[in-house]
Amino acid sequence: MSVTQTSWESAVRHLFEDAYPYDATGPCRHEDWVLDVLALMARVTDPRGWAGLDDAAQNPEREASPMYPFVAHPPEYVARRLQEIDRNSAEKLLLALTDDGCTHSHLGRFAESREELRMMAQTILARFGDCASYQTNVNRPGHVCGSLDFTTSDWAYSPLSVYTEDYGLIVVTGTEVGIFWNFADY
Repeated sequence: MSVTQTSWESAVRHLFEDAYPYDATGPCRHEDWVLDVLALMARVTDPRGWAGLDDAAQNPEREASPMYPFVAHPPEYVARRLQEIDRNSAEKLLLALTDDGCTHSHLGRFAESREELRMMAQTILARFGDCASYQTNVNRPGHVCGSLDFTTSDWAYSPLSVYTEDYGLIVVTGTEVGIFWNFADY
């Protein structure tokens, strides 16, 4: 699938504008890509100049902590809270991130069909090519490693922010790291 800046930005904006998102991409410069994730959480510039979403960008809390709402953790802390998932699960996770709760139960609020929404998620992932790896802080006890199903709730999260729940997807290639995150405070 070919992706352009316009199609990618449109898919990101449409899927995540009603969430409390942080969706951005930065360069992958380290063998330990978690260092690049931390730099991205601190708002490095997108290497292609494409626009993401950052609802916390104007929050006064950022003056005290540039990573806000993320917490400045050491790389080892972040790495231990992530698990690799397959591309199919990454697509499903992008759709689950469109609202609080990390399920697909709210997808009916969109005018588009599930297939059209899935194609938007595929557009987002297409930027990263076929050799990307996918990581998440979302887990469910007893799930099959590498595969996640978001049709039900009762997820476990390993928070990386100041919020009681945050969940997201990290996409890693040899040249870029993308992060798609949503925050909730229950």
